[in-house]
Amino acid sequence: MTKSTHTPPPRNPVTLLTGFLGAGKTTLLNNVLSHADGPKIAVLVNEFGDAGLDHDLIEAVDEDVILMQSGCLCCSIRGDLSRTLHDLLMRKLKGQVTFDRIVIETTGLADPGPILQTFLMDQFLVTNFRVDGVVTVVDAATGPATLDRQFEAVSQVAMADLLILSKTDLVPASAADAFDARLRSLNPTADILRADHGAVPVAALWDLTGMHDHGTLDQTVSWLTPTTAPDPFANLSGLARPAPRDAPTTPHDARIGSASIVLDTPIPSVAFDLWLDTLIMLRGPDILRVKGIVHLEGVETPFVFHGVQHLFDPPVPLNGWTGDDHTSRIVVIARDMTNAELVYSLDMLRARQSAETENQPV
Repeated sequence: MTKSTHTPPPRNPVTLLTGFLGAGKTTLLNNVLSHADGPKIAVLVNEFGDAGLDHDLIEAVDEDVILMQSGCLCCSIRGDLSRTLHDLLMRKLKGQVTFDRIVIETTGLADPGPILQTFLMDQFLVTNFRVDGVVTVVDAATGPATLDRQFEAVSQVAMADLLILSKTDLVPASAADAFDARLRSLNPTADILRADHGAVPVAALWDLTGMHDHGTLDQTVSWLTPTTAPDPFANLSGLARPAPRDAPTTPHDARIGSASIVLDTPIPSVAFDLWLDTLIMLRGPDILRVKGIVHLEGVETPFVFHGVQHLFDPPVPLNGWTGDDHTSRIVVIARDMTNAELVYSLDMLRARQSAETENQPV
C-alpha cells in the first residue's frame, strides 16, 4: 500500500482586530481596505450597518457579502462565528470569492479570550484557520480614562500582539508618551504603532505570531521579547524582569501581570510538563496568554507553543532553528496574579531544571 504524500493546504490566517468603543477600528479598517495592491482580505463584522465602511470603496453587495473595489470582502457574522467561517471557506473553495487572509472586527466590549479559545476548540477552525495575531486599537485621547473604567479594555491591551495608538494628534506629546509607557507596562512584548489619522503601514498588521510553520527564529524571538529593554535576555539563565512601570497605574492595571524566563540549556520534559500542568490547574482561568520557544532534553528541534487559559495551539516545530542556540524563552501574561506569583512560578521551573541537571549521572 502506497503511503499518501498529500500535503494539506495551508491554513487561512486570521487577524483579530479589537479595541474599545470609539478607538478607531473602523477608520483603520477603511485604510486597510483601500489598498488595492495589498492582500485580498475578508473582513468579518457583526453587522454591516455598524461597520461604518467607506461607501466609495464598495463595488457590489449581496445578502451576506460586500465586495470592495480593492477585491476585499466584508462579511456579516450572523450567529455563530464558526458557521460564518465555514460558509465563507466553502464560497472560496467553490470559486465564488477569493481572499488571502481574514480580519475579524470584534465589538468594542469584547474580551479577545473567548474568540481565541474558539479557534483552539473547534476542530474545523483548527484544521482550516490559524490566528495570525491580535491587533488592539487604543485611543490616545480617551484611552487612559477607558482603561481606568473598563477592565475589558485592559484585557484587550494585555492580549495584543500589536497595539495601534490612534488620535495622538488630539493630545500633547507628553500625554501620548505617558500613555505609551502605560501600555508597555501592561503588555511588554507587543509592538506599538502610532496611527496617522487611522493610517499605518498595512504590512505591519500581518505575520505577528511565532506560531506558523514558515516562521523564522528571529521572528519568533521577537514575538517573545519585551520591547522596552535593550537586552532583556542578557541573563540567559535567569529571569527577564518585567518592564518598569513608569506611568501611574490604576487598580485595573494592577490586575494584569507579566513575567518571562530564559533558560540557556534544554529543559527536562518532566519538569516542563509539571510546571505547565501546575500553572494551568491552579490559575488556568487567569492565564490570558502563555507563549514560548522550548528546547526539551533529547528532542533535536525546539518547538513554539501558545495557549489561552487552559487551551493550547498544537505545538509548532521551529524548523528555522540553526542548531546553535538551545535557549528556551517563555512569557506569561495573567490576570489577578501578582507579578511575584508569576516570577515564583517561572523560578520554580528554573529550579527544577537546575535540580534535574545536577542529578544527571556523569
